[in-house]
Amino acid sequence: MNRRLFLAAIPAALVAGCGFQLRRLDGMPFASLYLDAPPGSLVAQRIRSALTANKHVRLAARVDEAEAVLKLSQEERSKTILSLSGAGRVTEYRLGLRLSYSISSRDERMLAEPENIELSRDMTYDDSQLLAKGAEEQLLYRDMDDSAARRILRRLQSLKPGNGSS
Repeated sequence: MNRRLFLAAIPAALVAGCGFQLRRLDGMPFASLYLDAPPGSLVAQRIRSALTANKHVRLAARVDEAEAVLKLSQEERSKTILSLSGAGRVTEYRLGLRLSYSISSRDERMLAEPENIELSRDMTYDDSQLLAKGAEEQLLYRDMDDSAARRILRRLQSLKPGNGSS
């Protein structure tokens, strides 16, 4: 019995000791952030929810209350035809998300150079599965929103406080 217990405990001890941790927002270089984004920005919603869940960074209601300002602009979605069947029907689309952002201090000193993010996902298409393909399209756009938000948050984490650009 003791041998079985010992053998069962070995994998648990190995997993516990490997250092695995879920992704977190640790090490933000400032305590408060103002998010300046166009109304209805889905990437901004993702960033807000991630920062709200983080207890180390407070979202400021006004620019003068924040240590840093994250400005999102030009959030554009696109959908282009990639391929057509022999009958002239669409068989593939390329979905895209283009976004630019900048990070500055409340006195408008640049903390990081402005950056553009361009993401794309390819999607097969079939007229007979209209509802399923519509849901897939929304899922792919949501995935791009999440990816852009994570990328911006990682950039925020990499900034050095008071240094300007990282």
